[in-house]
Amino acid sequence: MASPKKKKPAARSRKVKTKVPPCRPIRNRVVLTGGPSAGKTAVAEVLRRQLVDEVVVLPETATMLFSAGFPRPSTPQGRRLVQQTIYTTQRNMECIYELTHPDITHVCDRGTLDGAGYWPGGLERFLGAMGTTLDAEYRRYDAVIFLESAAFDDGSYSKDSPVRIETPAQARAIDLKLRRAWEKHPHFHFVGSEHNFYEKVAAVLITLYKVLGVGVGDPRTAKRRGAKRRPKTRKRS
Repeated sequence: MASPKKKKPAARSRKVKTKVPPCRPIRNRVVLTGGPSAGKTAVAEVLRRQLVDEVVVLPETATMLFSAGFPRPSTPQGRRLVQQTIYTTQRNMECIYELTHPDITHVCDRGTLDGAGYWPGGLERFLGAMGTTLDAEYRRYDAVIFLESAAFDDGSYSKDSPVRIETPAQARAIDLKLRRAWEKHPHFHFVGSEHNFYEKVAAVLITLYKVLGVGVGDPRTAKRRGAKRRPKTRKRS
């Protein structure tokens, strides 16, 4: 009698690890952040037009995802998954821009720490879930420009953006959480909501010129336009 055939062991699925190569160091990276309806995206658009040869503006990751139809669940687990996706996408996008625009200042429409403002449990739990530290995230950016939400001014809060769903009270709470996340950065610049749009633009421009190493109205800015810049050899996280 023939012996029964031995069953072949089930093939084990192998986990494929993808190693992301280190990105090139860039000249400067600045975060433009703040609570909902702070004028941040509008200010970023002005910078994109006015400083076309000085800076490159990275789009807001959350808006990019939500505008493309990315789901937006309201449960704590769903919110955590969304913010994990945004955090990973933000880091990868910054890395891609380092490769494609290495010799120019980067202005990020929100940064990697912004997820803490939307994370159930706050900043410390966000950092733990992302496997990072506050210092590590701060080292990614040379300066932080924080625009306060218009929700702190009566009647000024706007929900014009199709991806903005927060009430004024929710916007104020998020603004305070974001401020707590960023305010200990060594180059943190706060622009209050009492300023009108043009004053906010002026405040942001002044800060950016300081980062660029020139003064407002300095003739060197015109000479530098289009010139090839030498990137800093500073290690990024």
